[in-house]
Amino acid sequence: MNRIHEGVNKNHSVKLKYYILIILLGILMVPNTIFAQIGQDPDDDLGDVSDEYQELFFEALKQKAIENYQRAADALIKCIEIDDSQAVLFYELGKNYKQLKNFGEAEDALKEAISKEPDNEWYLDELYDVYYQQRDYDKAVKTVKQLVKYHPDYKEDLASLYLRMRRYNAALKILDELDEEQGVTFARDRMRNQIYNATGKTKDRIENLEERVENDPDKESNYLNLIYRYSESGEKEKAFETAKTLLKVNPESQLAHLALYKFYLDDNDPEKAVESMKVVLKSAKIKADSKFKVLNDFIRFVGSNPEYEDELLEATALVSESDNGKTNVEIAQYYLQKGDKEQALKYYETALKYEGDNFGIIRNILLLYIDLNQYQNAADKGIEAIDKYPAQPVLYLVSGVSLNNLNKPEKAIQVLNDGIDYIIDDNKMLSDFYQQLSSAYTKTNNNTKADQFAKKASKLLE
Repeated sequence: MNRIHEGVNKNHSVKLKYYILIILLGILMVPNTIFAQIGQDPDDDLGDVSDEYQELFFEALKQKAIENYQRAADALIKCIEIDDSQAVLFYELGKNYKQLKNFGEAEDALKEAISKEPDNEWYLDELYDVYYQQRDYDKAVKTVKQLVKYHPDYKEDLASLYLRMRRYNAALKILDELDEEQGVTFARDRMRNQIYNATGKTKDRIENLEERVENDPDKESNYLNLIYRYSESGEKEKAFETAKTLLKVNPESQLAHLALYKFYLDDNDPEKAVESMKVVLKSAKIKADSKFKVLNDFIRFVGSNPEYEDELLEATALVSESDNGKTNVEIAQYYLQKGDKEQALKYYETALKYEGDNFGIIRNILLLYIDLNQYQNAADKGIEAIDKYPAQPVLYLVSGVSLNNLNKPEKAIQVLNDGIDYIIDDNKMLSDFYQQLSSAYTKTNNNTKADQFAKKASKLLE
C-alpha cells in the first residue's frame, strides 16, 4: 500500500512539475496571435508515461525557452521514439524546426500532428506560418481555407495571400465580403487600393466609393475618399459636386472646405474660396501642413489678383500660434516680399518658437533687426546665435554692425576679428567685414587702422 501511495505521489509531483513548466514557458511556446484566437492549450496531459519520457519533454521545453532549438528537437525526437502517439510532440518538433529554418522537416512534423488531431487550429496555424515564411502561397491558401472554418478573421489573411499571388479578383471578392460583414477598415482599404493601383481599375475603385457614399451617406470619410479619387482621375466636376453634397449633408464639416476652396478658386468664385480658407485656417481638426498648402495657394492667387490682398491679410491673421514653423515662415516671406518687415519679423519670431534650431530663420530675424534698427536685439541674439553656430560668419557680421551702431566699437572689433577667419570664397562678405572694422577703428580714433581696412574693402570691391 505504501509503495502504491508513494508511486501516486511521485506521479502527481511529476505532473505538477509539468504544469508549472507549461505555465512558465507557455508564452515562449505559443504565438500571441494564437492565444487571441483560441482559449485552449494544445498540450494535452501526457498521461501515464515513463519518467524518462517526461524528463525528455521537460528538457525540450527548457531548451526551446533558451532558444536552443536543435537540442529541443533532439529531445522531442527521443520522446517520439518512446511513444509517438502524442500530437503535441510533433507540434513542438515542428515549431523548433521552423525556428531552425528547416522548413521541410517542420512541415512533415506539423502534418503528422494534424493527422493525429485534424481539428486543432493551433497546429494548422503553425503550418500556415511555415508555408508563408517559404512564400509557398498555394499551400498557405489551402491551409488558411481550413482555418477560416474556425475563425472568420483568417479571411483577411486569405485576401492578403491572393494579393501576393496577383489573384486580384479573388482578393477583391473576399474584401467585399468582409466589408459587407464587418464594415470597412483601414487595413483592408490599403489592400484594396494596392489592387486597384496594380490593375489600373480606376472605374472599379470609384464605383466602390460611390457605393459606400450611397450606403452610408452620413459618414464624412466616404465623401472625402471619393472627392480625392475623382480629383485624381481628372473628374473635377464630380469632385466639386461631391464636396458640395458633403457640406449639405454635414454643414459642420471642416474637411469639406479643404477641397472646396480650391474648386472655388478654379471656378472663379473668390468670395466663397476665401470663406472656405478661413474655415480651414481656424480648424483644430486640420493639420498644420494642410493649412500651409492652403495658405500657399492663396498667396499665389493674390499674386495674380492683388485686389484680394486684404482678404489674404485677414486669412493670415487666423493662423494661430499652435501651427508649425513652416506655416509662419511662409507668411513671413509674404510680408517680406510686400516690404512689411515688421510683420515679417513677427511671423519669423513665431516660427522660431517651433523650430528653434533653424539657422535660416535665425539669420532672417537678425537681418530684420538690423533693417529695423533694433540693434540691441540684434547684438543680444547675435551673440547667442554665435554660441550655437560658431562657424557662421554672417552672425559675426550682424553682431559687429549692431555693436558699432550701439557705439561699442571695442566689442565690435573683437567679434569681427573672431569671425573673419570663417569666411571662405566670399569677397562681398569679406569686404563688409573690413568696412565694419574700419568704422569701429574710426570710433576709437585709430585712423591708421581705419584707413587700412577701408582700403582693403575698396580693393575687394574693385
